[in-house]
Amino acid sequence: MKLTTWGACGTVTGSCHLLEHRGFRLLLDCGLYQGEPRADNRELGFDPREVDAVVLSHAHLDHTGRIPLLYREGYTGRVYATSPTLKLARPILEDALKLMKEDAKRARRKGLPAEEPLWSEADLRVFAERSKPMPYYSPRKIGPFRVTLKNAGHLPGSAFVEVQAEGRTLVFSGDLGNRRKETLPDPDYPRVADLTLSESTYGDRPHRPFQETLVEFAEVLGRTLDGGGKVIIPSFALERAQEILFYIRRFEAEGRIPVVPVFVDSPLTTRISEIYHEIQDAFSLEVQSLYRRGLDPFAPQRLRYTQSVDESKRLNELEGPAIIIAGSGMLSGGRILHHLRHHLPNPKNAVVFVGYQPRGGLGHRIIEGEPEVEIHGHPVAVRARVYSLGGFSGHAGRDELLDWLAAEPRIVLVHGEDPARASLARRLRARGAQVTRARLGQKFTV
Repeated sequence: MKLTTWGACGTVTGSCHLLEHRGFRLLLDCGLYQGEPRADNRELGFDPREVDAVVLSHAHLDHTGRIPLLYREGYTGRVYATSPTLKLARPILEDALKLMKEDAKRARRKGLPAEEPLWSEADLRVFAERSKPMPYYSPRKIGPFRVTLKNAGHLPGSAFVEVQAEGRTLVFSGDLGNRRKETLPDPDYPRVADLTLSESTYGDRPHRPFQETLVEFAEVLGRTLDGGGKVIIPSFALERAQEILFYIRRFEAEGRIPVVPVFVDSPLTTRISEIYHEIQDAFSLEVQSLYRRGLDPFAPQRLRYTQSVDESKRLNELEGPAIIIAGSGMLSGGRILHHLRHHLPNPKNAVVFVGYQPRGGLGHRIIEGEPEVEIHGHPVAVRARVYSLGGFSGHAGRDELLDWLAAEPRIVLVHGEDPARASLARRLRARGAQVTRARLGQKFTV
């Protein structure tokens, strides 16, 4: 088998890797670059017409976002993934197309060059028609490969991929989950492989103990809400927003925080939350038990999903304490920006980051303590209290990555910024593993 890394090499987005054997070309993920100013999402590095099949690890846009582009550029094969991944990918891709159209429209209105969307509704329909559900632990023959999906614990339906051919094994981690999470099952362990292609997002640091994160989260919520302030939470629409709702509901039930209005200001999050009811088997036993008892595990008492832009804007006029959860999680756009612009100057409020913030991005600058930031072209004073709760990460921390890779002799690191990859590589080499930090277009033999 020959592997070529075509994405997520020194970045945490753009996952895309091509596996070849006996003239058959299997693509592992084909994700969008997000927040990477030098990345060209139209440049794939290979001819989609020559790809025979695609396997997706999970539904996040940085792993699925260029699949419709493949079809636009002539790909005709199938896309294999778990059923929850395929259900969740559809609204995520539809939302991405909507944002691309809005960006082009905004540029034209300002007289600027408008970059047209990468793909269309027709390309998305072809993706849906050509998708094939693939359950966990059920090997499938795809060309000369024997492919098995196993639980990665990162999202509902997320998988890592084991590919075998002629006595050789490749393992592709996709994104690995945080073992201390309560809403999802823990990741499975991989078999010992001839080559392991692994993510390294948090390869340079462990997560703090999850229970400590929950204690701090409850304290921040209670203190801010009791003081009449609002808690603004930038969040990814898939998994993170629902997990935050899960714990707000629990804190209310335990009397640890007051019951206040909780707004989810994201149409995409609304759609995903509806799909959650259809994929209950993808969650932890605790979540499944709540569903069986007729309870919504992800619904605080005064939960409200906003839909229109006008509803979103009215939240800025809201009196009294409240919690507002909005996207995008990495502050690359979306409704969270106008909430931050409105609420950051008020010292009664709190902004709680519960997800990864790229170095140099708006979120990273706020966390680092910049007294003023620019949002929508306007200077905004940062007077609200700012908290970064890394324990909520959906990714495995350094110690969990080392544990997951413990038996693997030959490892290629992707999906991590270079400091994180370098740190993880040093630790893996210290215990005898052969480790490479993949470059874009680099080739490996399995």
